[in-house]
Amino acid sequence: MLTNIDLSVFSSFDTSVLFSAFIIFLLRVTDVTIGTLRIGMLVRGYRLLAGSLGFIESLIWLVSVAQVLSSLDEPIKAVAYCAGFATGTMLGVTVERWLAMGKSVMQVIAPVNSPQVAPALREAGFVVTVVNAEGRDGNVRIAYSVISKKRQSQALDIVSKLNPGAFITFEEVRTAERYPALAPQTHRPIHRMNLLRR
Repeated sequence: MLTNIDLSVFSSFDTSVLFSAFIIFLLRVTDVTIGTLRIGMLVRGYRLLAGSLGFIESLIWLVSVAQVLSSLDEPIKAVAYCAGFATGTMLGVTVERWLAMGKSVMQVIAPVNSPQVAPALREAGFVVTVVNAEGRDGNVRIAYSVISKKRQSQALDIVSKLNPGAFITFEEVRTAERYPALAPQTHRPIHRMNLLRR
């Protein structure tokens, strides 16, 4: 009979601890994911949005830390805290890629006598600047284009089909403005997004 009572108490205690550890894990995943997004917004210059995310991140972090420090004799909570950090880091990067916010500079380097990619990119709506340069193996042509991250795969497919041997790189761009006369359809959305940088 005593054995049954002991097992009942242990089972109740174990369930409550596991539930608390699960809550800590979820809180940590949430705040680290938000933190990853906050850093991305800060790098891109969206200060208002980054500050708002920072407030939420700090609030959730305080709650999760308080849960761990309230019972240091339960190591499973510390494990859940660490596991939540690792999971949140991976999830944050995944969400940031899924959102595909911001712009990047695509640079396409190819020999002069290889197929040109600029006409096809322009036909697809990309603004392209082409310059001639000298490489290790001779003259090359470099095509530059500032594109939205959501359209990176489209631009990459166009270049890969026309010139599979071209060397392609993408670089992060903090801000990118277009002259209204050149891009009247894209100027207004860029202006609205700039409001978040104040």
